[in-house]
Formats: sequence, structure tokens, C-alpha cells
Amino acid sequence: MRDLTALRQQLRQRRLQLSPAQRVTVALAVVAQLRRLPGWAQARHVAGYWAVRGELPLPGLLAALPATARYCLPVLHAGQTLRFAPWATGEPIRANRFGIPEPEQAADALAPERMDIVVLPLLGFTRSGDRLGTGGGWYDRSFAFRMAAPAPPLLVGVGFACQQIDGDWTPQAWDVPLDAIATEDELIVCPR
Repeated sequence: MRDLTALRQQLRQRRLQLSPAQRVTVALAVVAQLRRLPGWAQARHVAGYWAVRGELPLPGLLAALPATARYCLPVLHAGQTLRFAPWATGEPIRANRFGIPEPEQAADALAPERMDIVVLPLLGFTRSGDRLGTGGGWYDRSFAFRMAAPAPPLLVGVGFACQQIDGDWTPQAWDVPLDAIATEDELIVCPR
């Protein structure tokens, strides 16, 4: 079993080694992959995230949304879970207690079950849909109901291809598996 602290540090280093130009190129390629997702054209609520600490930025995601879709950002909620507040470019944001931007107008935030597609940041992933996050468990707690139920929402991890984990990493029992992973190289539809 790998040391998770060391694995997380190694994966952070991999993504920090990418140049700004590489990050933009990868981000555009990942958005093109997301548009190939089953159900993309019919999605009404698509959750993204505000990239921090080297996460894959999503500048083109809003422009790529179907005309019927509303873009949402995660906001911290009770029980160390997330809700998802509709947000559009130019609307006010504020930093939460972790310094991550979230919409100021979060009173109409939606429960995780209301999302059609959720695009999640990741530190690492396996081709079978295991996601290694930063260790806070916010997404796992918020989407724990998906352990016993199929999509929706469709959970899609996005990241750089260099974040793939090879070898003997085993997720924890509470880690919610992904339905798909989008990198600059491919869209991986994960078995479930």
C-alpha cells in the first residue's frame, strides 16, 4: 500500500511542472472531451469548480455548455458537504474559509442530487474510475448516495494525463468512484 501523503506530493509536483501554455492547451482539450460525454447535450445543471493550487483550469467550460444548461460552482454546506450555486461570468464571488472562490449568491444552491453532470478536480486517478483528491472528503461525502445508485449525476474527474496513478494504490471504502475521466488525451468511460 502506498503512502498517501507521498503520493499526493508526487502528483502535485507532476502538475506543477506543466507550463502555463501547457495548462491552457490541456484545458481546451479537456473541454472538447467533456462535450463527448453521454447526456452532455441534454444537461440542465453542470457543476464545475474554481481551479486552485495547480488544478486543471476550466476557462472554456462555460462557453461549451449546452444552451439549456446552467453552470454551478460548489459552495461549502453543513456536515462538510457541498451544494452547487448557479453562477455566470461577472457575478460576484467571495473566498470561502479555505480561500476558494464561491458565488456570493448561494441562497439558491442546489443539492448534489439535482446536478446532471459534475466536473470534479483530482490529484490522481486510475483508469477504472478511482479518484484521489486532496484528502478533505468533501466530494465523497456530498456524493455518497452514488455508491448505491447509478447516475445522475454523472461524476467526471478532469485532470492532466500525467496524473494517472499506476501501481498499487487502493481507494478507501468511502471513495466514490467516477463515471468518466477527461484528460487532454482521452475520455475514459469507467466501468461500474
